[in-house]
Amino acid sequence: MTREQARARIEELRRLIEYHNYRYYVLDQPEISDEEYDALFRELVQLEEQFPDLRTPDSPTQRVGAPPLSAFPEHQHREVMLSLDNAFSEEELLAFDQRLKRFLDLPQDTPIEYTCELKIDGLAVSLTYEEGVLTVGATRGDGVRGEDVTPNIRTVRQIPLRLHAGESLFDVLPRLVEVRGEVYLSYNEFERINHERAQAGEPLFANPRNAAAGSLRQLDSRITARRRLRFWAYGIGYCEGAEFATQWEVLQQLKAWGFPVNPHTRVVKNIHEAIAFCREWDARRAELDYATDGVVIKVNRIDWQRQLGATARAPRWAIAYKYPAERATTIIREVRWQVGRTGVLTPVAIMEPVPVGGVTVSRATLHNIDYIREKDIRIGDRVVIQRAGEVIPEVVRVVKEARDGDEVPIEPPAQCPVCGARVERPADEAALRCINLACPAQLVERIRHFTSRHAMNIEGVGDKWVQRLFELGYIKDPADLYTLHQHREALVQLERSGEKLVSNILNAIEKSKNNSLDRLIFALGIRHVGEHAARLLAEHFGSLDALMNATEEQIMQIHGIGPETAREVVEFFARPENRAVVEKLRRAGVRMEAERKERAAAPFAGMTFVFTGELKSYTREQAEALVRELGGRATSSVSKLTTYVVAGPGAGSKLQKARELGIPVLDEQQFLEMLRQAGVAVDSR
Repeated sequence: MTREQARARIEELRRLIEYHNYRYYVLDQPEISDEEYDALFRELVQLEEQFPDLRTPDSPTQRVGAPPLSAFPEHQHREVMLSLDNAFSEEELLAFDQRLKRFLDLPQDTPIEYTCELKIDGLAVSLTYEEGVLTVGATRGDGVRGEDVTPNIRTVRQIPLRLHAGESLFDVLPRLVEVRGEVYLSYNEFERINHERAQAGEPLFANPRNAAAGSLRQLDSRITARRRLRFWAYGIGYCEGAEFATQWEVLQQLKAWGFPVNPHTRVVKNIHEAIAFCREWDARRAELDYATDGVVIKVNRIDWQRQLGATARAPRWAIAYKYPAERATTIIREVRWQVGRTGVLTPVAIMEPVPVGGVTVSRATLHNIDYIREKDIRIGDRVVIQRAGEVIPEVVRVVKEARDGDEVPIEPPAQCPVCGARVERPADEAALRCINLACPAQLVERIRHFTSRHAMNIEGVGDKWVQRLFELGYIKDPADLYTLHQHREALVQLERSGEKLVSNILNAIEKSKNNSLDRLIFALGIRHVGEHAARLLAEHFGSLDALMNATEEQIMQIHGIGPETAREVVEFFARPENRAVVEKLRRAGVRMEAERKERAAAPFAGMTFVFTGELKSYTREQAEALVRELGGRATSSVSKLTTYVVAGPGAGSKLQKARELGIPVLDEQQFLEMLRQAGVAVDSR
């Protein structure tokens, strides 16, 4: 393929991929299968690697994340991003309407047309497009200056990297335009992220908004790309080359340019219809899969918006009606420090039971000692609690005026409340940790994690059974589960037990021996190793022995595995007690290798391959799969540990680095010959 042919095909692929992104992520009306989409994407990746100078910032391939930044640069908005004044009652909305009519010199019986938009509980951002191409994505910041988070914004698939041309209400795209909107997380994605963080021993996000903000402010945009952030567009800031008559027209133009606009937005004829809209969605918001904390009511006519202007902090022509908070007041009776499987101590407030949003709440997380000190929370305090993000109960504030002097400050424990070992606080963490790896609480939590559905999935061995078996002395670590058959008769005699129940449990334990390698790696409970990382490690190393003996450098060769995770893996297997558990699992017959197609030998064992440039006989994914099938490793980066670099036409920086390091370089024919010698029927094209 010539360079001009490649340019034409790349442009066609980008157009097709962005079109199908729009159909899938914005309209929710896909036209092609995932496999067909993946094929288009792979072809674009290969062409851009073959012709790297044709790769552009608005290419769909740039959504996967970029190398980490050291800090976010500052960005100044061309038009200030103002806040909104709030209304907490229908009376305040009526007063807002009357105030506007006085300012516009309208009779009080003259109706004002409004747009009603759900107020999304996320993070406000400004997107700058020049000549139709996304150039800057920034947070709101103080309204004048925000943080330039462009690499992270590019990973949000609902945000177009290039405005849809030809679908504008105007003859040409504006030379420059700032699009305003909200980045948010769905409830399902919030729960998925917190589930992974809990399994990796990381602190949980308090609510979807915090999770969205934390995700968008990751210095490593590859982490952001895995968080599945979403976006609603709701307005336009600075704009050159376009004028609008109404807010509704603005929203229609945003849709035409390829942005998602909340489908529940409505134009109403007067403030009474706006109030009816607020009532409707206060009752219906539980139907949504994302958090909304109110309704934004805007004057629809743009000329009236200009006439009304703004105060120093908010436009006069818009107001945010806030739903009544699902909060309650109760009293903290005690604080318990729970010990997790990684030794983290989490303070939990035990309170007088109180209903909040239809759920009776008697416990709330206090997160960590810094959170407690910041809010000055004490035992005996009367506190306001809420279900943060309608999910996790938390303490919002202390009712300090209700104090009588008997309240007791909460002090961090110097010793583990379970085992009595010393508690430490690492310099770079907010969490307190029990340093005793043999702490019973940690051991129980590790066993619970090992048996959980996403780990070894041992049905019937729930939290209560784990606690019971541990207290009776039958299990002290996960590997002891595989010796429970030796205590069958004793287990049958336990209260609320029986022959059938014990048989089911022992059968489930036996069945788990044949689980996949990635499940086993995840089940071991290595800090920072969630399900995704466990899968990457299993695919790359192929066996637990290979992983146990890997160095940090070898682990970091895997795309998607960072230095912190690599360090935790190496440190985990460096501990004798962890290796002892692995050996007990091995003796019990737990499978410790990934499934491979049967071959007489593994001729590529110990070899690491890196592919660069174009291959004619196989796609890169197929070639890497063959290497792994033959016992070798395929990585995406060249290092001194690389055995061979296979270079085709269009090879770039990887080929140059291989030469600098003295790594042997193979062309495609030499690689195919290696495959033939390994007994592979080569697909020569």
